[in-house]
Amino acid sequence: MRCPYCRHPDSRVVDSREADDGQLIRRRRSCPECGKRFTTVEEAILAVVKRSGVTEPFSRTKIIGGVRKACQGRPVDDDSVALLAQKVEETVRAKGAAELPSHEVGLAILGPLRDLDEVAYLRFASVYRSFESLADFEREIETLRTAAQAREGG
Repeated sequence: MRCPYCRHPDSRVVDSREADDGQLIRRRRSCPECGKRFTTVEEAILAVVKRSGVTEPFSRTKIIGGVRKACQGRPVDDDSVALLAQKVEETVRAKGAAELPSHEVGLAILGPLRDLDEVAYLRFASVYRSFESLADFEREIETLRTAAQAREGG
């Protein structure tokens, strides 16, 4: 790492710490030439490959926006949406891939959203899975009912 003070091409790492729930690494560095210290921040970039083939950086903000639209008019608070977005990010980062298809991000949203609010889940799923008829909704509602009955034990 080049020293920002004297432009010497090398530096020594003095200390490393994780930040932002392990998503960032802060490194305290020392320049062997001028002796000054400076901090660098490293972040692993997660890229999402959209259906069109375009690649863009993963954005927790986009997750929050999409889930908020699905939750519009529902009794879901912003903290719950933010927590869901964090869970989704942790899930997709845990896959360990530098790039992942947008389809996998959508799948990672569906599970936690179903647990958060079933109506919001239906709204999101209808767009995500491109529901085209009432039968698509009925099939998904039946799946939700079956899952609810299984949870209730009967």
